Formats: sequence, structure tokens, C-alpha cells
Amino acid sequence: MESVQKYALWEPWRSWMKNKYDVLVIGGGPAGAIAAKTAAEKGLSACLVEKRPAIGAPVRCAEGIGKEALHEFIDPDPCWISAEMTGASIVAPDGFLMKLESHLAGNKVGYILDRKIFDRELVWKAAEAGADIAVKTRASAPIMENGYVKGATIESCGNVMNVTADVVIAADGVESKFSRWCGIDTTVPLREIMSSVQYVMADINIDEHSTVFYLGNEVAPEGYLWVFPKGERCANVGIGISGKKSGQGHRAKDYLDRFVKKTFPQGKPIEYIAGGVSVCRPLACTAADGLLIAGDAARVVDPLTGGGIYNGMYTGRLAAEVAAECIAKGNVSKDALMIYDKTWREAKMGKSIERNYHIKEYLIKQPDAKLNEIIHSVSKINLTEFTTLSLIKEIIRVNPKLMLELGVLAASIR
Repeated sequence: MESVQKYALWEPWRSWMKNKYDVLVIGGGPAGAIAAKTAAEKGLSACLVEKRPAIGAPVRCAEGIGKEALHEFIDPDPCWISAEMTGASIVAPDGFLMKLESHLAGNKVGYILDRKIFDRELVWKAAEAGADIAVKTRASAPIMENGYVKGATIESCGNVMNVTADVVIAADGVESKFSRWCGIDTTVPLREIMSSVQYVMADINIDEHSTVFYLGNEVAPEGYLWVFPKGERCANVGIGISGKKSGQGHRAKDYLDRFVKKTFPQGKPIEYIAGGVSVCRPLACTAADGLLIAGDAARVVDPLTGGGIYNGMYTGRLAAEVAAECIAKGNVSKDALMIYDKTWREAKMGKSIERNYHIKEYLIKQPDAKLNEIIHSVSKINLTEFTTLSLIKEIIRVNPKLMLELGVLAASIR
């Protein structure tokens, strides 16, 4: 391991960034921000590094989150709430609209965030708690010692230094290079990467308090298309399709452009976003000697909806809590840190991911005729609360034969 003294450092950077922390967090998204904040609140020295020059940008997210899920971590602030959702609609392949009115959805569906401001708010709170923050700063390699992750080589604007830590929390998104460098297999099968494209569109006619999901193999093969309001006459209009369905002339952008031309011919795209979302099972193991993996890097995105904000914050907080306990005991081995992996898998979130993975696998195999049948059958459902689980339960209730098709999974859902 090269000594940090061999590197030329930008002096202002050296003045506040230490060579040693209790916890080093890689990535400044919701998972990393909550991890750094929690670690600092636990009395640990913590540093968060983010490779991009600005927190929250570019946005690679549809920006939706359930109200109760958000309230678990932070009180909503109008400055980063773009819209409040009280209803939702699903459009079948044949164009039939299943609308969940606000009174059926329990008046608590969710929020559409402004992630550029929301993510910064989370990082500000981490800084206020005492964590050091470094942007345009990337972890270029792990520091390894006797099989343990002991920190990372950090680069910023051509300057390099080694930063050691008792525990590193990798929250560096779906690419998760750091975990791979540490020897973790982070491969996602092509068919389980959603190729996603989104426009922020202005001057379009929408219900500004209702999300809309479009299904069908002609609209979004093995995926879905969404319209998430961002305020009056403005919305995130995006699509995610299976990576194996993407190709020349039938990329995600091709499907989205056809939809926009037909549905919002006068709309004005003011932002373009592209990226990938993993809809696979989580990593086989999210802990190693001196290392915890959280958020998208751990593949804890909901495989059915593609939502990952809550799951990222949940695993980020849990990772920091476990790190604090293990550091206090002087044991950051994989065996000690595995309580993190075990806890989130056995929690409601972990069980939901496993359940929704099977549901996703079932739905993507269905022809449009089957999807039409299912959506028509539940067009008049009365939900006391609007969640993915409550919707699936109702679908099974009115389609008893799905019990056979879903097998053992359906029994567990009920």
C-alpha cells in the first residue's frame, strides 16, 4: 500500500478531510446520505464522498415515494415536494383505464419529489450531524489488508489520498464499482436490467394529483410506462423495458417517443434522463470484512415497481447502525457485520422484495390478453389503502385461478 505522503494534495482539501474515519461512505444518494447522517449521530467520525460535482444531479429516477415511507426518515418540505399524489391509474394494453380514486386510495398514496433538492437536503442533514462531505471526489480503489476492506484511495480534481476506515459503506448506485473492486460479484443479468428513459415534460394535460401506469408489450415490453405529475401541466414521463427487449429501432427511447407523440403532441420536453435500473434479486451477500453494501449497489430496488428511494434510505440507516455496534465491539469482520444482511432480508422490506420479484417474473411472461383480463377484472376494486401488496391481494381475490398460476407465492400473499 502506497503511503499517502507520496501524493501531492490540494492543501485546502487536506485541511479538513482526514486520513482516518470510523466510517467511509461511497456515494451521495439517499442511501449514502442517510448512512453518513446515522453514523455521525451515533458518535462516529464519518465521511461521504460523491463522484459527481453536485448532489442530486443528474436525476435518474421517476422520483415517487409513498407518504408513510418518506415520513419514516424526514418530514416533507414544500421546497422538495413537487406534487402530492392522492390517486393512481393503470392503463391496460387495450387502452382500458383502471382508476383508483383518491377516496379509494386512502388519500395517502405518495409524493413526487424534486430529487435535486431532496438529495441535497439529506446530505445537508448528514453534514449538520457532523459528517464530512466531499463532492467531485471518487473512490478509485479499495484499501485492502489481510482480506479486510480498510478504506479507499480517494481522487478529487487530480489530487489523490488514501483514507482509511473501520467500515466502508458502498452506496455507489447500480454500477457499484467499489463493491466489485472488493471482490463482490455485482453482475446483473441483461434481462434484469431495465433500460429506462424519462422526459420532464411541460405544457401537458394531466391530472396533477394522480400517477398513471401504462402496461403492454406494444407500449413497454416486460416493463411499464409512467406519467408522474410534477405540478400543474408538468410531469415525469418515462419508460422502463427489459434490457433483452432493447435494440436498434426498439429502444426504450423509441417506445417513449412514440407514446409522447401520440399522447402529448404539444408537450415540451425540458429535460432528458437515461439510465438503467436493476430489477433482479438483491446481491447474494451484502457484507464482507470491513464492508457493507446499501441501496441500489446492494440491488434492493423493488423488482416490480423499480422504486428504490425508501429501500436505499432503510439499508443506509441500518448499515450505519450495524457499523456503529460492530466498531464499538472492536469486531468488523464479515461474521459480525452479517447481522446487517440478515436483518434487512428478514424485515418487511426484504420480504417485499422477494415477493415482488416473483410477481414481476410472473407478469412479464403474460401476453397482453392476459394483462387486459386482469386489469378489467379489478376495475372496481375498493382499497382501504393503496400499496403494491394490497393491489396484488385484490387482483388475486377477484381472479381465483391466479392462485394456481402463482402457486405457493399466492398463498403467502394472502
